[in-house]
Amino acid sequence: MNTIWIRTICFCVVLLLGLSGLALASYSIPQESIDEQRIFYGSALNFAQPASVDYQKVVRSTPEYNEIRDKRIENGTARYWILMSEASNHAVQLISSVGKESDYDIIVANGYLEGLEEPIETVDVTELVLKKLEERQK
Repeated sequence: MNTIWIRTICFCVVLLLGLSGLALASYSIPQESIDEQRIFYGSALNFAQPASVDYQKVVRSTPEYNEIRDKRIENGTARYWILMSEASNHAVQLISSVGKESDYDIIVANGYLEGLEEPIETVDVTELVLKKLEERQK
């Protein structure tokens, strides 16, 4: 009977150590591959819970972009660039908000981490960001 308990305890300890090792796995983007324009939240040097977002989809969902579309503001005009800048800032703010309110410690453009020499899988949080936008518009 004692042998069974000892084996069970040893198995549980090994299992817990293995699971804690998985939780501690961390990643980093090689220095030569860091593209600040594609990192919206978090640090490229140390992360464990990577996520990605369809940045263009988020920008196209902002009220600022909708104004460009609805009022047919011409590309290249001052008003167009002001609204595009505001739409971009709004999108990054929404993405950062999702990062701060979740367990994701880095949020990047879709395909960025998957396209590295050593690909890193991400979770797509686009719908979470769009939901955050919808909540703020209410």
